[in-house]
Amino acid sequence: MKKILVPIDFSKTSEYASKAAAVVAKKTKATVYLIHLIELPKGVIDMAASSRFSIPESMLYLRKIRKKILHFKNTIFSDDIHVEYFIKLNNPFEGIQKYADKIDADLIIMGSKGHSELEEMIIGSNTEKVVRNITRPVIIVKKDCKKLKLKNVIFASNFKEENKAVFAKFVNFASIFNSKIHLLNINTPSNFQATAKAKQKIKDFIKDFDLQKYKINVFSDASVEKGILNFSDEIKADLIALSTHGRSGLAHLFTGSVTKNLSKNALKPMMTIKV
Repeated sequence: MKKILVPIDFSKTSEYASKAAAVVAKKTKATVYLIHLIELPKGVIDMAASSRFSIPESMLYLRKIRKKILHFKNTIFSDDIHVEYFIKLNNPFEGIQKYADKIDADLIIMGSKGHSELEEMIIGSNTEKVVRNITRPVIIVKKDCKKLKLKNVIFASNFKEENKAVFAKFVNFASIFNSKIHLLNINTPSNFQATAKAKQKIKDFIKDFDLQKYKINVFSDASVEKGILNFSDEIKADLIALSTHGRSGLAHLFTGSVTKNLSKNALKPMMTIKV
């Protein structure tokens, strides 16, 4: 892993994402690329062309943003982490996609401004668009990840053949941190299978991978979402990984609403990788 892209807007959530990036970058010696995207009103091509901005005003504005980014960078990242930054005029989704391709990012880490339930964390505006459309691995964080350890990580899946390429990417990431991988199949009332059959399916799925630290888990709950959250709490997981299809986002896994009274503490950093 060489390049990590982190969109920032100076909010608490982008601060949390940057702290997580610092942990990963220190472990992998990767360069962190901070990108601040300025979305102009529709029809405005650039600041100089807008009647609302003069060139001196726009230059002053950009200088203030640059100063703010440098302060942000110096506050969060230690001197031994190489950090670069961009200021670009783009809407958030297009900008993230464009500059991830431009720098050939290995990983995108971004914060979420969702509420306490998992559905709002991953299904919404720019975060959902990035997860649904970008082929690169994405980690979504919502809480302070300064002490992110990644000792116990979950790969939740239906363990179909189509997910093997995704799993290979996840295994490479987990190996960097010497993580224990918890392979997780959720049994629900509407999609139930015998534990022995579910475990055998997982064994068949992983037989071509050289896994050093792992555990096969079949967990029953009222829904897939609740099962993942409750299991992650039970083992005190540091990260949850899921595969996603571009056509339907995470709808193939998250088919129902998550109850509003779920604890905020149940939310873990999440990695999504597009199939």
